[in-house]
Amino acid sequence: MSLVTMRAKLTQDDIRRLVKGETPEERAMAARKICQRVDAPELTAEERAAANGILEMIAQDAVVLVRRALAVTLRSSPNLPKSVAMRLAADIDSIAVPVLAASPVFTDAELVEIIQSQGEGKQAAIGARASVSSEVVGAIVEFGSERAVGITAANDGADFDHASYEKAFTRFSDSSLVMDSFVARSSLPLAFTEKLISQVSDEALERLVKRHALPPQLAVELAEATRERATVDLVDQAGVAPDMRHFVQQLQINGRLTPSLVLRAAFRGHIEFVEHAFAELGSVPHSKAWLLIHDAGPLGMKAIFDRTGLPSRLFPAIRTAIDTLHSIEMDNTPEGRIRFRKLLAERAFTRFQGVPDEDVEYILSRLDEDAISDQPAAARLAG
Repeated sequence: MSLVTMRAKLTQDDIRRLVKGETPEERAMAARKICQRVDAPELTAEERAAANGILEMIAQDAVVLVRRALAVTLRSSPNLPKSVAMRLAADIDSIAVPVLAASPVFTDAELVEIIQSQGEGKQAAIGARASVSSEVVGAIVEFGSERAVGITAANDGADFDHASYEKAFTRFSDSSLVMDSFVARSSLPLAFTEKLISQVSDEALERLVKRHALPPQLAVELAEATRERATVDLVDQAGVAPDMRHFVQQLQINGRLTPSLVLRAAFRGHIEFVEHAFAELGSVPHSKAWLLIHDAGPLGMKAIFDRTGLPSRLFPAIRTAIDTLHSIEMDNTPEGRIRFRKLLAERAFTRFQGVPDEDVEYILSRLDEDAISDQPAAARLAG
């Protein structure tokens, strides 16, 4: 192989160490250095062809450590030749996994073929990619192992369509590993969430009802349940319900749209819920309730509050919560929301009296939960 055109990028010592290095470690370091240099974007076509030839040679090296140096160094590179990528993908897991998990050179069809023909480690690596198309997800759900499907289920970058959700449930409804993994997703279809309720572990159920919206009637039923499994905190559901109007109407039908729930939601910063609750209780359109609640003057909110039939002693508390909301700019991150809720409650508690003791206890206990969740993981474990 001619290396004339590569001499500006590689030294003869690099090639010599790769071919004749005394130890696997020395040869692997040489391979890593070569891979870093040939990944340079400014190579000419002739230089790229010579570089690809070197990579082909490294991919066929008998020493695992040398091949792994190639896989790890160029795992995310768009310059990894397709032929080399496919050879690495067919190698042992320690070499194939880094490339399958990150390389952009594979097509969906190639990934599907690998899923169908290779083992669990490679399937799991594909399922953990930053972006996994619905076609590839479908193949993992159809042919993948329990572990591979679980990893894909927890990956927000994996595009589950309706068919994949259904197939995953059909194959793995008895697998706590897979069912619990779905809870980690940032969003789930309501119909699938309802199915998960009866399949996940108690700990996962608690996370599910806190993170995901439940069908309104199911949320009410679980909130009223007396069984040992976790029940729903309707204030949490007020923060995640995608159809707030329907959720509030369902609460009203079931007699669960209580003054306490409205107050607690206000203190958790779920203002959209408060708006729809006022609209439902006051028998006015949401648009009118919104205008009156957020009226800068002194009369608008009082007018809509009086229509709701809520106890008058709660008005100062909810008024203060709304005013505090207007005065704070909240960054839309978990930490930002926690700081916002803490400040809102602290300000409100200094400005009014009359909140029932059980609601004060609830609000303070939730602030304690926020404080714990705001700690780094290591600190929470140490505690």
